[in-house]
Amino acid sequence: MGAAIEKDKLRIDKYLWSIRIFKTRSLATEACKAGRVKLNGHNTKASAVVKIGDLYTIQKGPERKVILVTALLERRVDAKTAVQFYQDQTPVEDTQAFKSVFHAPVLKRDRGTGRPTKKDRREIDDLKTDWWDDEEKK
Repeated sequence: MGAAIEKDKLRIDKYLWSIRIFKTRSLATEACKAGRVKLNGHNTKASAVVKIGDLYTIQKGPERKVILVTALLERRVDAKTAVQFYQDQTPVEDTQAFKSVFHAPVLKRDRGTGRPTKKDRREIDDLKTDWWDDEEKK
């Protein structure tokens, strides 16, 4: 627990990197710039100061996480230690939706049928578009 800090100034991008939400600090910074990190529903700058008790919503691809800051962490630590510095408050519906992405039907073509025709391509695109639109509506 020597990695915990007592000072009040810790940037959100550094915090998200240290608790292993993002693989690199630059990815955390980019997520903040793109508006995928929100504090109480409002976009957050990468330089925003993290406080204990803050509730952040993080959108990472199809995955959405809601975390509550329980302690500050300046340096990146192993995953088991990192989970002690935040509470995952992601609703169960969001975690199930993320897992269902991996169980989506895989479009496969029979071997030897050649390239898809224009009609095949339209049907494939319609299937993909319908599936993604249905996920966004949930």
